[in-house]
Amino acid sequence: MTPTAPPRGVYAPVVAFFREDETLDVDALKIHVTRLAKSGVAGLVIQGSNGEAPHLLHSERQIVISTALETLKQHGKPGAVIIAGCGAQSTRETLQFCREAQEAGAHYALVLSPSYWVGAMRQDTIIKFFNDVATESPLPTLIYNFPGVTSGIDIDSDMISRLAATNMGKIVGCKLTCGNLGKLHRVAHDKRIQGSFSAFAGKSDFFLHGLVAGSTGVIAAAANLVPKIHVKLLQLYDEGKLTEAQELQTYLSEVDWVLVKLGVAGLKGALEKYYEYGGGRSRRPLGSVQASAFDGDSGDVLKRIVEYENTL
Repeated sequence: MTPTAPPRGVYAPVVAFFREDETLDVDALKIHVTRLAKSGVAGLVIQGSNGEAPHLLHSERQIVISTALETLKQHGKPGAVIIAGCGAQSTRETLQFCREAQEAGAHYALVLSPSYWVGAMRQDTIIKFFNDVATESPLPTLIYNFPGVTSGIDIDSDMISRLAATNMGKIVGCKLTCGNLGKLHRVAHDKRIQGSFSAFAGKSDFFLHGLVAGSTGVIAAAANLVPKIHVKLLQLYDEGKLTEAQELQTYLSEVDWVLVKLGVAGLKGALEKYYEYGGGRSRRPLGSVQASAFDGDSGDVLKRIVEYENTL
């Protein structure tokens, strides 16, 4: 039975793999999810930003969710959580994505604010959007705040807490890729929603900082590359070994910066270089990243952390 809010832990926002003709590479997806399943992550986010959700057809989204879920079951992880990206530019299509995600086996919906008509996205409009989605979605919802992909829209802590308190049990968490730790702290410690709401840091480079602020864990792109290190950092923090956790955070901050500069295709290029699967391809117009991108200092940073990952 799905808990009210996603459980504490590390979540990998799974990348989407494509063949040279830009069709889905389901075989690479299975290999990737198998590695993640064995790493100790609490769950997966499917069709997040790194999953190239805007590039996938409705039917392809369902294929990716159901394939990931089946792969988790095959490797003894039937209880792992699947959070599906369901945001769209209309309330109607967002709800369609939520229904289709549920049909494919997802447990939660991760929803961005609409942003195409950014001038019309006043605070009351955004609040009504999330209220409507929460009321009609068959899946519990997490608010996804990522100004970088929503034309600068930044949902503040007052809005998040108000929406969660109004929709108790329906809006059950947030992913804060904005990097605002004060916002994360305020939401995580809001007494109206504590115990029924999961506040996640949205990037590896403030994973530890988020834990100190009271986060439920992290949903981080770099967890695709080095999931065990993320799980290890959480363990060290829980054991009170802050100095050791800080050392791992330093590595993760360096790795996150390398991957951010290379973009979504860069993460997949790193998986190809260091784990030999998937290729560095995204659907156009994002393009590809070749192995040569990891020459020099950037490659040294990733090689060092992958080598450590493989010892865990």
